[in-house]
Amino acid sequence: MRIFDPHVHMTSRTTDDYEAMAASGVKAIVEPAFWLGQPRTSVGSFVDYFSSLIGWERFRAAQFGIRHHCTIGLNPKEANDLAIRDEVLAVLPRYLEKDGVVAVGEIGFDSMTSAEEEAFVEQLAIAREHELPVLVHTPHRDKEAGTRRTLELLEEADFPPGQAVVDHNNELTVGMVLESGCWAGFSIYPFTKMDEHRMVRILEEHGLERMLVNSAADWGISDPLKVAKTVAAMQEAGFSEDDVDRLVWLNPCEFFGQSGRLELEEVEYDRAETFAGSSVLRGERVET
Repeated sequence: MRIFDPHVHMTSRTTDDYEAMAASGVKAIVEPAFWLGQPRTSVGSFVDYFSSLIGWERFRAAQFGIRHHCTIGLNPKEANDLAIRDEVLAVLPRYLEKDGVVAVGEIGFDSMTSAEEEAFVEQLAIAREHELPVLVHTPHRDKEAGTRRTLELLEEADFPPGQAVVDHNNELTVGMVLESGCWAGFSIYPFTKMDEHRMVRILEEHGLERMLVNSAADWGISDPLKVAKTVAAMQEAGFSEDDVDRLVWLNPCEFFGQSGRLELEEVEYDRAETFAGSSVLRGERVET
């Protein structure tokens, strides 16, 4: 089995997680830029973070045989920080040209403020300029209203719906997202948002077209193996191996392939290798 996790925050995870993901069949991932849990106080902290996504984290994933891609954007929560917002938006273009950057994101709504809306619209324009798809965050509260406004803004911006994945869906939002022509993303969590069994019921009702499932796996209580667990739930429900492959490999390849930057060939690695003088090994241990 091959798995492409299209939304997983590996900056928050350990090497044990990478090992377990590789053992479960994960061959490729997309790591979206996101909120790190506390406010960043300068544009420099964003620059360092974006650089780590295209540098260290890409290297670290490769040491476990996983192809790492990322999305770059000003996340909606921090779009409310007007003191640094414009500076961050100004540096985005330099990163959107980098290898492995396959979309602009996460962008969209957190609390549905006017500042979030302005940053969302501006980043849609930046994505058009760079011919990249977008990964859109929908709010945790008032999700149905937030998703509806998200779709309105995409339409007003004349953004191609097939180049937008609207993420963090549930039973109340999936229908409107699919009807819009956008892709529908689902974050599978242990206790919140969406679990693998609810996801199976959604797939049974709505099918597999333009559907993505991810583990998100952020710094909160989450599970980087939730895509593999969704696969197991699908198999138990009677989905075919072709259905599984469509959902967890072909669909994310199709969506992010629109960037022209996916790298899916097998990774050759040597864990004694270093990045800026650091390796994933410790002590006397030597592996290849």
